[in-house]
Amino acid sequence: MKITKLTTYIVPPRWLFLKIETDEGVTGWGEPVVEGRALTTEAAVHELSDYLIGKDPFLIEDHWTVLYRGGFYRGGAIHMSALAGIDQALWDIKGKALGQPVHSLLGGQVRDRIKVYSWIGGDKPSELADNARQVVERGFKALKMNGCAELQIVDSNSRLDKAVEAIASVREAVGPDIGIAVDFHGRVHKPMAKVLARELDPYKLMFIEEPVLSENKEALRDIVNHTSTPIALGERLYSRWDFKSVLSDGYVDIIQPDLSHAGGITECRKIAAMAEAYDVALAPHCPLGPIALAACLQVDAVSYNAFIQEQSLGIHYNKSNDLLDYITNADVFAYADGFAAIPQGPGLGIEVNEDYVVERAKEGHRWRNPIWRHEDGSLAEW
Repeated sequence: MKITKLTTYIVPPRWLFLKIETDEGVTGWGEPVVEGRALTTEAAVHELSDYLIGKDPFLIEDHWTVLYRGGFYRGGAIHMSALAGIDQALWDIKGKALGQPVHSLLGGQVRDRIKVYSWIGGDKPSELADNARQVVERGFKALKMNGCAELQIVDSNSRLDKAVEAIASVREAVGPDIGIAVDFHGRVHKPMAKVLARELDPYKLMFIEEPVLSENKEALRDIVNHTSTPIALGERLYSRWDFKSVLSDGYVDIIQPDLSHAGGITECRKIAAMAEAYDVALAPHCPLGPIALAACLQVDAVSYNAFIQEQSLGIHYNKSNDLLDYITNADVFAYADGFAAIPQGPGLGIEVNEDYVVERAKEGHRWRNPIWRHEDGSLAEW
């Protein structure tokens, strides 16, 4: 079997899909994208494709190694996301050709399903509380929310009080047994992160996500001394080398590699194993499409330390299309009682509706994240 063609599709709401074809008619799908940089990532995929044409798709580890180490300049969001989507598609091909789910080829599943959480939004505490109740009524046992709006490096107590009020309203609305994750989204700098993390302790959160930007990870040393809440980060780390110091420093309780950003299934499987050696939990980042989620579930299936999975069903980004629109077997994830099933079909276990993908690619997208500014006119972290 040889790889014959790579085709990319930029589709709404903000995704990029990849199809890899072979001379034996077996095809694989991946989701290589950097949100807001889809065109750039698409170009990187096609640059990497030069090496792959004519190669045996089964040699996944070797292809990953060449596509990573074969360039003098390596790593980072664009390169690793392009590589991630290629890797996903190659695993999809291998599983389909052998009639096995990817997790079977990785050693076999250690769980039948995994807990999932849903994102909630709202501008006022009352709106957040209502949205949280709706999520729980839909069967979710955990949810995630933004922790605050933009904050200056040193900001007022009133801004922090508003953030605490919003989170308190959600805890009151859903009761003590629903997991609540609070995403600081890198919006909070060290001076305020210490204070805000301490103020949130009474609400017994599931975790605080990205209390500071990943590039400021040394600040975690001080933040963990101000809270008993588990600390999570990793959506903006792209390889096992990026995660190495995060794990060895010992300040993170949960890592969140993104299967469409951090080198795909091959790399995230290794990252998960590294984290297990440090007794750190795995909760893959995935506010993306069905191919990315299917890839995440393959790694969740074989990772002892995986405990919860992000997914994008109903997320605010998905205005024109939602998670299940691009597949014909929408029941594959089998959401029930706050869990998603581990797919059992060959490859990634999903059936991509290629005709619909082609149709929506005619519209495409040019999604960009918002640009925020502080009252003084300086740029605010989104």
